[in-house]
Amino acid sequence: MADISINFAGITSPNPFWLASGPLSNTGYQVHRAFEAGWGGAVWKTVGEPIINTTSRLGGMDYGSRRLVGLNNIELISDRPIEDNLREIREVKRAWPDRAVIVSLMVDSDPDIWHDIVRRVVDTGADGIEMNFGCPHGMSERGMGSAVGQVPEYTERITSWAVEASEIPVIVKLTPNVTDVRFPGRAAVRGGAHGLSLINTINSLMGLDVDTLLPIPHVGNQGAHGGYCGPAVKPIALHMISSLAREADIRVPISGIGGVETWRDAVEFIALGSTSVQVCTAAMHYGFRMVRDLTAGLSDYLDEHGIPSVMDLVGRAVPAVTDWGNLDLNYRVVARIDAEKCIGCNLCHIACEDGAHQCIDRIPGQSVPKVDEDECVGCNLCALVCPVDGCITMTEVPTGKPPQSWNERQKLMAGA
Repeated sequence: MADISINFAGITSPNPFWLASGPLSNTGYQVHRAFEAGWGGAVWKTVGEPIINTTSRLGGMDYGSRRLVGLNNIELISDRPIEDNLREIREVKRAWPDRAVIVSLMVDSDPDIWHDIVRRVVDTGADGIEMNFGCPHGMSERGMGSAVGQVPEYTERITSWAVEASEIPVIVKLTPNVTDVRFPGRAAVRGGAHGLSLINTINSLMGLDVDTLLPIPHVGNQGAHGGYCGPAVKPIALHMISSLAREADIRVPISGIGGVETWRDAVEFIALGSTSVQVCTAAMHYGFRMVRDLTAGLSDYLDEHGIPSVMDLVGRAVPAVTDWGNLDLNYRVVARIDAEKCIGCNLCHIACEDGAHQCIDRIPGQSVPKVDEDECVGCNLCALVCPVDGCITMTEVPTGKPPQSWNERQKLMAGA
């Protein structure tokens, strides 16, 4: 069987699946149960000065019969005393020496305060520190969380304070609430970060109760923006992770977060640059036992593809991700409909006629629409709306032209 153990900046764990910092890693009891279920590591819910949380904290987005496609929260960092957290961290690490125990931290932007809390965490025997520069609500209004992560200069400076005092790896958790995540990512590395984790939650207002016109969730008769996570944020997470993995200035391991629910999700995150994969919403939804499917599925995938170790999968797909200007403009695909599979619903015709390029025609007396391949631009919309798997395929057709990108065309035009 393939080896699914990892080494993340010197932090080892028997598999790449870590609990992300959140409600499910708030106590020693929970982390013990997670490790018993098979999780390779856990990032402790963010430790800082005790705060007061609201009641009514979560809002969910459903789509059809699918529950919790997205999850919004207005919960803040741990509301438990720092000493209680540190004591339980020490106990968990002693009980589970082979698991990765990472401690998320958020304190005031003062070097002495950071030095003190980092040293106290190191004394617990924890394997690493994750600096929470991503929380977009509540703490950011106090000059912490994303208020730090959105300013590269602050990210670099405060990271350096933690690194100065730490004897264990320091991971910086980045906020997605920025124009370009590469800037704070580079800043964290300049500050001495041994690894990066992303994405944290996305600024959001989940919605309104249309009967009361109150935000969801609401506290009394008011609500506030919160952090958005869950399966719906996965494409954003993959984009940001691959952006950092492609950066020449960023040569530290990445811990991927954002919508991981299945082993297939994990394969995507790992192939696009993640060494470890953190899970929060899905484990809150389905419970800790879901890790059994994650580890079994990942192991089977590696075996089937002849990949001896999960570390050999890290970043394999990164070379396939490029800038738009490098794409081959002479590459062409067209839609083709399998008449035997077609059920005559005409969704492809409607979608193409109203939302695309008017190249799928209905033929009188026939139930199967016809694609005008000369007009088809290969946008994929028809295949995406078709309810029958494999009925519409996007098929490459030769153009007789050599590959040429926009950038190459511009160079040729400039030379002319």
